[in-house]
Amino acid sequence: MLFQTATLLAVAGLALGHSYEPPKEHKHETGWETSYTATGTAEVAAAAATAKTSSPTSKVKGKAFDRIAIIYFENENYEKAFGDPNFTWLRKKGITLENYFGVTHPSEPNYMAAIAGDYFGMQNDDFNRNPRNVSTVIDLLEHRGISWGLYQEDMPYSGFEGFSWVNHQNGKNDYVRKHNPAVLHDSIATSEQRLSQIKNLSLVDTEKSVFHKDLKENKLPQWMFITPNMTSDGHDTSVTVAGQWARTFLEPLLKDKHFMQNTLVLVTWDENETYARQNHILGILLGDAVPKHLVGTSDNSFYNHYSEIATVSANWGLDTLGRWDVGANVFKLVAQKTGDKIRKWKSHKLDSYFWNASYAGPFNTNGGNKEYVAPNLDLEHSFSGRKIFEPIRKEWKKSQNPTYYKDTIEVNDGLNPPKGYEPAKST
Repeated sequence: MLFQTATLLAVAGLALGHSYEPPKEHKHETGWETSYTATGTAEVAAAAATAKTSSPTSKVKGKAFDRIAIIYFENENYEKAFGDPNFTWLRKKGITLENYFGVTHPSEPNYMAAIAGDYFGMQNDDFNRNPRNVSTVIDLLEHRGISWGLYQEDMPYSGFEGFSWVNHQNGKNDYVRKHNPAVLHDSIATSEQRLSQIKNLSLVDTEKSVFHKDLKENKLPQWMFITPNMTSDGHDTSVTVAGQWARTFLEPLLKDKHFMQNTLVLVTWDENETYARQNHILGILLGDAVPKHLVGTSDNSFYNHYSEIATVSANWGLDTLGRWDVGANVFKLVAQKTGDKIRKWKSHKLDSYFWNASYAGPFNTNGGNKEYVAPNLDLEHSFSGRKIFEPIRKEWKKSQNPTYYKDTIEVNDGLNPPKGYEPAKST
């Protein structure tokens, strides 16, 4: 889908009184989505020498926050994350989200869902690419002139699309593609400009860390997604290591005026560790956007990764993707300022939903219905009152593809699949 919105950003920013440093017009060109996939040392060095890096900025006021930083850790049950001393330290600085859920297993579909509003049946960590006509939260942000960026710990260079990158000193896993939601989407990866906003972060060598450079120069975006490496996020280590990294990274930032600019930080996990259990994960909200009277409190509302999109849309008055983001609960501290109402689980017992298996879809390698699901264009002005992004409506209005999205918090899983997308029975 060719969304040429970048040319309108500067005009929109001026019209609304925003201070915005727009990126150069992003052009979608077939080929960029595979240009940076090589993982050999020589190929990576050659690409790194010419790869573009950019840091657009903006100052678009939000209703509850002006910046959001989303940080994902890996594969931990709620209780273990809750009990870790460093994550406890962070919880005491903000709001503990007690009923937060991943949407399936394994990792990659959760990252895809976090920006696209669905995982399209994915039940694997393969080299997956969503086609260009599947929009993400990036399209919604750019349309309103809101700057964005991703920071991936130890990614070798900006826009890297390879399957993984190992630490060449100790052989350990560092960066992995499956934890980078942006490169999973051709609507992002076919644009050199958009690739240039997917950058690296390093706590070992901050001189080479684009995150720390952007921080020092006051060029952090208003929306950012941060992924620690495979050691730091607890995937190949433990919740103890993850907690230590989280506190080491965040403690100085919570006092940094270049970071704390009415900033909301979400610390959460992609999925839980025990696949046989309900996919219950910890969520923590902190930052100077959290009102003082809410520091050290808990919120037992139902949230999942789709709430991340819904919250951003509510805060900045963005449109929706017409997928599971439409019905998702907005974080309560934001909803209290946007007028959104928090919904409770009603029609089914929550205990009967596990979100530990995927329904069928185009990325499901076990079989079943492979047809892409269209956004539900009938969800215009739904419970939240937000409309569907107009380029999405134009792209899909003549589509004959089925849709299963509803205006509800009660999203499907593999045990309770959408009609027609039942998982293939194992033989």
